[in-house]
Amino acid sequence: MPKIIAAADLSALLRPGHSVFVQGAVGEPLALVQALAAEGEASQGVHYISCLVPGINRTDFSAFHPDARLTAFFVQAELRDSFAAGRVRFLPLHYSGVCSYIRSLPPMDLALIQVAPPDEQGMCSLGLSVDFVPLIIDAARVVVAEVNAAMPTPPGSPKIPYDRLDYVVPTERPLPELPTGILPAAIETIGQKVAELIADGDCIQIGIGKVPAAILSCLSDRRDLGLHGGMVTDEVADLVDAGALDCSRKSIDTDYLVCGAAMGTQRVFDWAANRDDVQFRGADYTHNVPIIAQIDNFVSINSSLEVDLTGQANAETVNGRQISGTGGLVDFVRGARMAKNGRSVIALSATAARGSISRIVPTLAADAVVSCPRADIDYVVTEFGAARLKDKSVDERADALIAIAAPEFQAELTQAWREQRRRMGG
Repeated sequence: MPKIIAAADLSALLRPGHSVFVQGAVGEPLALVQALAAEGEASQGVHYISCLVPGINRTDFSAFHPDARLTAFFVQAELRDSFAAGRVRFLPLHYSGVCSYIRSLPPMDLALIQVAPPDEQGMCSLGLSVDFVPLIIDAARVVVAEVNAAMPTPPGSPKIPYDRLDYVVPTERPLPELPTGILPAAIETIGQKVAELIADGDCIQIGIGKVPAAILSCLSDRRDLGLHGGMVTDEVADLVDAGALDCSRKSIDTDYLVCGAAMGTQRVFDWAANRDDVQFRGADYTHNVPIIAQIDNFVSINSSLEVDLTGQANAETVNGRQISGTGGLVDFVRGARMAKNGRSVIALSATAARGSISRIVPTLAADAVVSCPRADIDYVVTEFGAARLKDKSVDERADALIAIAAPEFQAELTQAWREQRRRMGG
């Protein structure tokens, strides 16, 4: 049986040189994290590893002590200072690559996770966030779990034996919420444009944020939609309740929504709590390209910061500064490209900085990164239309992208493409 401890006792388990995995998304064990933050000396020489989800997970573990370090897969605002100082080891990996990386690691000295209280059979549900826990749990030398009485136990979430836990910290606290907020008019228009590409019976993957919310809000009149992706949100719950999304025509996992986590507000947490048609799976399944490729009519929908006229997408850097990571973008894009009648969509506003900057650019800057290569890109959508780039020549791509740029930038982009095209021809 595991030993019940107070959160403050956790620091005594750490030693210099320890590797510590911390669960992310809504499964982040905040009671444990806050206890470590309060005992900074305990993190001396400790190497933390965590896939922190921007907007949800805001803890910089490397800030606990000057000699603490963090391996991360996104560089969100909360990690910026430590990343600049060299305390954050950023790995630019797709989620499928994160799975491979975690499998390659020696056993973690500690794994810090969150679970629901044990049931009558002595099993603890991972609840609304599976994350990478199934890849870590068997090999971790010591497992410390926040056992949160407020964590739901969905029928389709994996369970682990209570006896597998070495230490537990009982809590009862709400899960972190991320409301969508008000949708700007341009974002609503993008949602309408993307929705036009989605037909009855399609299986969608979508992220969290205003653009995905706008898209989902335009799909309530569809029927027999499916879902396979990283998350379910408030808007996904709304679609199911509206009768638009039931997964009845999915070619695999028929009748089941497959996701890695629930993210949003208490609305989706309560909605997902008792549904037996929602399957929570690890990232090695949700982001597995060969599995995605088996899903007929799969439509991947993601966002980007900018797209150049050849179709390269940058979803991570602004003026050379790393602000995010690739996440599951390319996993889903490539799975969609391989699927029968699959499609992928990169959706973005046509401009930034109150209309002063075009997000459709002649070419990505030298200090920008290519998050999604041009060979993988299918649709690009702005509020001015949809451009399909799949199997198009470089000239056809440029023409299509210029047509969906903000009108005030189209002449400038056309001239830039002419010059670039001359250089391409030698």
